[in-house]
Amino acid sequence: MRLTASQRKLISSLGSARKRRQEGLFVAEGIRSLRELLPVFPLRYLVATSGWLEENGPLADSLAGHPLSDGELLIARNDELERISSMSAPQGVLGVFELPEDENNGELPAPGGDELLLALDRIQDPGNLGTILRVADWFGIHTVLASRDTVDVFNPKVLQSTMGALARVKVVYCDLAATLGGLAGKGTAVYGTFLDGDDIYRARLGRGGVIVMGNEGNGISPEVESAVSCRIRIPSFPPDAPTVESLNVGTAAAVTVAEFRRRVNLV
Repeated sequence: MRLTASQRKLISSLGSARKRRQEGLFVAEGIRSLRELLPVFPLRYLVATSGWLEENGPLADSLAGHPLSDGELLIARNDELERISSMSAPQGVLGVFELPEDENNGELPAPGGDELLLALDRIQDPGNLGTILRVADWFGIHTVLASRDTVDVFNPKVLQSTMGALARVKVVYCDLAATLGGLAGKGTAVYGTFLDGDDIYRARLGRGGVIVMGNEGNGISPEVESAVSCRIRIPSFPPDAPTVESLNVGTAAAVTVAEFRRRVNLV
C-alpha cells in the first residue's frame, strides 16, 4: 500500500509531544531500534522505500514477527521518507508504534533492597536522556523515574539515541520530589550527585537505592534535594588541577552507576 498524503502528514506531526499523546503514536527509526521495539510495542505502520524493500523484503516480515498486511506496510518514495524522517540520513525504513495506554500503569515502583533506580530531575536534552537510558540498560537498571518536565522519552531524537534500550527500561514520569520523599520514608537510600558531595570512590554506597541526576545547567532542584539522603560527587583528577566545571549529565550517570555496580562485583 502506498503512503498517502494524510498518513505522511500524520507521521510528520508525531514530532510534537502533544500530537503523540493525542494520536497515541510515536515514530522510531533505524533497524536496531526497530528490532528492539517491535516485540514490545504494537506496530501501526512500517514505512519503507521500494529500494529498501528490494534489499530487505524478508527482513520486514521477520522484524514484525509476522507477514505484514497491506495496511501495516506503507511504501514511500525516497523524497517522502526524507520529509517525514527526523534523521539527517534516513535509513529507508521507519516504524510507527502505539503508545502504551498507561505509560506508568498507575503504579510507582517499590524497589527492593538490592534494586538500583535512576531518577532524572528536569533533563532537557534528548541526546542526554537517550544516553542515560542506554547506561541504565547496560547496567541492568530497569526503572528510571523522571520529573514531569523532563524531555519526553518518545521524542524521536531520544529514541534514536537509546538504540532500543526503551524495550527494557521503563521510564516513569511523576512528581519526582514527592515520589523520592515517599521512597526515602520507606527506608530507600536516595543518592544525589552534587559538586560538593562526598567523593564517590570513598563514600559508603549500598547495593540498591535511587541515584538522582540533575538538570544540565542547574543541577538538582531544591525540592528534589530535600529527599536526598547521601550527597556524592565524581572527583576530577588530579584533584587540584584546573578542569571543566562539570561533566555532561550522561557521562556523569555512566561513571556513577558504574561505581555502584563495581562495588557489587567486589562483594
